[in-house]
This record gives sequence, C-alpha cells and structure tokens, in this order.
Amino acid sequence: MTSSQVGKKYDGSEAVGGDAPEEGYERGLGSRQVQMIAIGGAIGVGLFLGAGANIAKAGPSLIFMYAIAGVIIFFIMRALGELLLYRPVSGSFAEYSREFLGPFFGYFTGWTYWLMWVVTGMAELTAAAIYVHYWFPSIPQWVTALVFLVVLFVANLISVKLFGEIEFWFSMVKVTALIGMIIIGLGVLTFGFSAAGDTASVSNLWQFHGIFPHGIGSSLMTLQGVMFAYLAVELVGVTAGESENPEKTLPKAINTLPWRIAIFYIGALTVILCVVKWTEFGAGVSPFVKAFAEIGIPAGAGIVNFVVLTAALSSCNSGMYSTGRMLRNLADSGEAPKAVGKLSASKTPALGITISVAFMAIGVVLNYIVPEKAFGYVTSVATAAGIWTWLMILVSHVLYRRAVRAGRLPASAFPAPGGVVGSWIAIVFLLFVTGLIAYDSESRTCLYVMAGWAVALGVGWAVLKARNPQVAQRREPELENVG
Repeated sequence: MTSSQVGKKYDGSEAVGGDAPEEGYERGLGSRQVQMIAIGGAIGVGLFLGAGANIAKAGPSLIFMYAIAGVIIFFIMRALGELLLYRPVSGSFAEYSREFLGPFFGYFTGWTYWLMWVVTGMAELTAAAIYVHYWFPSIPQWVTALVFLVVLFVANLISVKLFGEIEFWFSMVKVTALIGMIIIGLGVLTFGFSAAGDTASVSNLWQFHGIFPHGIGSSLMTLQGVMFAYLAVELVGVTAGESENPEKTLPKAINTLPWRIAIFYIGALTVILCVVKWTEFGAGVSPFVKAFAEIGIPAGAGIVNFVVLTAALSSCNSGMYSTGRMLRNLADSGEAPKAVGKLSASKTPALGITISVAFMAIGVVLNYIVPEKAFGYVTSVATAAGIWTWLMILVSHVLYRRAVRAGRLPASAFPAPGGVVGSWIAIVFLLFVTGLIAYDSESRTCLYVMAGWAVALGVGWAVLKARNPQVAQRREPELENVG
C-alpha cells in the first residue's frame, strides 16, 4: 500500500486527501540495521544459556522443539508483517489491538509489553554484571550493572541511528560466534580434528537412549523455555515508525526469519549435539561453552562469555528502545501521562525512556537483596507477557482479514501465506504452551503474577475511564503513507 488511506471506511476505491501525518519520529533505521535487529532479536540469552537445561530434559528432541516453535514464530511474524504494511506505526501490536479489539486491549497490550521489557532489562543487567565478574571478580556487580545501564541509556537518548548502530554490532557479534561454532563443529565431524574428534558423530543424535530419551511429554515441557528464547523477534514491529523504507525493509526482514531459525537455532544445536553427546549437558552450563571446551579451543570459555555478555546488553538496549516507544503510543491514546508522549530535539521519546530505565535500575538494587532464583521468575513473567503480545498480534490479524473481506479496509501489500490458517494454528499452539506453564509447578508462578498485573491494569483502566470517558471510545485509524 503506497497511497495514503485516511481514517474513512474503505469502499474499494482509492482514498483521497492529503497524506496522513507522520508520528514525528526520525526515520533513521536503514535496511542494514533493521535486518540485523531482526537477526539479533532471534538470537538471545535463552539460546546461549537456557538451552543447556532444556537439552538435559529433552535430549536431541530439543531440535524438533525449536523447529516446531520456529514455524509458529514465522506464522506470528507474517501476521505482524501483513499488519505492518497495512499501517506501519511505532506502537505496532498495541495499536493494532486498539484498532481491532478495542481501546482496553490496546491499553493492556501496550503496558504488558512495557512490563516485559522492563523485567527483562532488570534480569539482563544483572546477567551482564555476572559475565563481567568472570574477568574482573574484584569489581562489585552493582557497579558494572550501573555502568551498562547509564551507557545504553545515554545512547538511546542521542538518536535512533545510534541505537540502530549499537544493535547492529551487538547482533554481528552473536551471528559471527554462531556461524563460527557451526563451521568448527562441521570441521570436527568431517575431519575428526581436536580432542572431540574421536567421539563426534551424527549418531550421537540417537545413540544414547534415542531421540526422545525422556519421552515426548518431557520434550514438550521444554517448549516454554524454547519460546522464551524466541522473545524479541517481534521487535521489528516496533521499528516500523522509524524505518527509512518500511515497505521494503520489513518484508525482507520477516521473510529471512526461516533461514535464520534454521541456521542459528536448529543448525547450531544439531552440530553441538553431534560433537558432544547430549548427556554431557545440564542446567547452568552454556552448551556453547561446553562444546568449545570439548573441542579444546583456547580461551573458548572467555569467547562465549563475551558473546553472552553481548546478547545480554543487546536485550537491555532493545528494552530501552521499545519501552520508550510503547509509552509514547500509550500517551498518544490517553492511556499514559501526556508528558511521556513528547519527543526530544533528537526525536526520541526521552522521558518515556528515562522512566523505563528508572524501573530497570531496580535491577541494580536487586543485585543486593534478591536471590538468584528470583530472576528465573522474572524471565518466566517476560515469557507470559510475550505470549500475550503474540496472541494479540494473531487475533488482530484474524480480525483485520475479516475487515478486508468485508471491504471495510484495504488489503495489505504483504499478505500472510494461507490467510488466517497460520494465525489460528499459532493461537492454538500458544494456548497449549500456556497450559504447559500452568501445569509446571515452578513456572506457573508467572501466571499468578500476570493475574495480579491484569487486576492492577483493570483498576487503572477504570480510573482512566472515570477521568476521561473518551479514552474508551474507538478511534478511526490514520493510514500513513509508506511509499
């Protein structure tokens, strides 16, 4: 869609009138940066660290779990892509929830996505401090966490271009490390060099109690951890309002998702499990550190530690970016204080970022007073919030397609293959994963937290409506020119 469609019901003809107003952001994210943000969003700490515990639970079948979840993630991203090319806005999924399900759902989704990134930022700051502690044990962890917080905060305030550049290089480190691991592992399998050469074999995938060593049920229980590893792929949607050419860059970023998942998740895990038998892995140990150690690469543990540090900082950087934009979208809709909707001279939502970073700073304080297990609960809360966000994307897509068929809205230039079939499959899958979370006595705590969060937001919504009844009224969307 390259013509401007402004606020009227669509009757099948070209809309007339002037261009819809821009959101005020600087379109400073180029194709190179959007591509790397998309790639980096699909490679996080959940893969580098979390895969160890999941391998111990599922054995080689974890590869299938990542593949199945990867297909679902592709359905989610194609649904989001269709919506983004219909109307590319920085509020993204919150704005679509508001348009297709009603103002309350936009409010709930926006604040829940904000919560997801704030708690993730807390956990990642602490994780980054722990990784630095590996090299500099004499530096207090809270000092390192504070330094990282301030540096990334300042970078996000300066300009979206600087954010994009930092994220580009963070992603480059992660991608290079994974490709290097795959190439080295294939070399060990093919030529038999290194200390792992004698035991490395493709047969390691089934030789030790089969592909499903603990049964299919145990493998399915890892899906909640697998989905956490995929959190942040939807960040591409938040960049829509600041991409130089969203009509071209966003479809390209989304369409490359299958090969990214195939290489960086399925490919890397397959190679690692061929080089090192699955029984060697366990919770608390990165499978990449273990593989490097088995192969005998000098300073392998240090290399992986640097990569995981990069992944943590990348996640925190993305959190600052996305929370500021989401708060501004909420402010524009009257669902957050108007002040957080203002842009600075550098066209960044400075106050929104500052407020979000202030909450993330609680993570620095928590380094002192909260046990390590509490951060496991934090990441499970992030997973639950992420599942809600994905569900809202899918339901909005289904309702958007219904509106297109009825002739009320224009068709998107980037339709999801198979229409809404993929969205319905993904909805059922996410509800199934939610059931798994409820079944697991440890992870179900996050559902209690989300229930409390829902009550708090419900009270907030009631107060908002009492003060300003218009906030609960549907608004006709302005369809921005993206050509």
